[in-house]
Amino acid sequence: MAFVHGKNTFISLGGDDLSAFTTTSQLEKTADSHDVTTYGKKAHVFNGGLLNGSGTISGIYDSTASTGPRAVINPLVGTVVELIRQPEGAGTGKPQDVVDVLVTKYTETNPVADMVTWSCDLQFSDEINSAAQPA
Repeated sequence: MAFVHGKNTFISLGGDDLSAFTTTSQLEKTADSHDVTTYGKKAHVFNGGLLNGSGTISGIYDSTASTGPRAVINPLVGTVVELIRQPEGAGTGKPQDVVDVLVTKYTETNPVADMVTWSCDLQFSDEINSAAQPA
């Protein structure tokens, strides 16, 4: 078994590398569930349906004018862009998830006694391609 540290994760949204500003990312894959139970059964029977998913990314706010999270993500709210997530970092053969996402929300949080943070909610807009990174 090989444990993997999260510090090497790479995250890109709409072609912009947000790794330097990101502290947490999460992808959730889901599927529709259809009840196909018929008469005479003593328990529900289900079939799967369409795939679905969502994601979140969040981190520490950076005021860098053209590359910080505010500058990159704010204009993307309400649009569909490509998300690339490499949970083990970049490298041939390492896992990679690529999916088009609808950027549904951008949030900034300003606590009085801590750093400003940001978060972003994403809705998958098609199938996720989970494969090894190419050479």
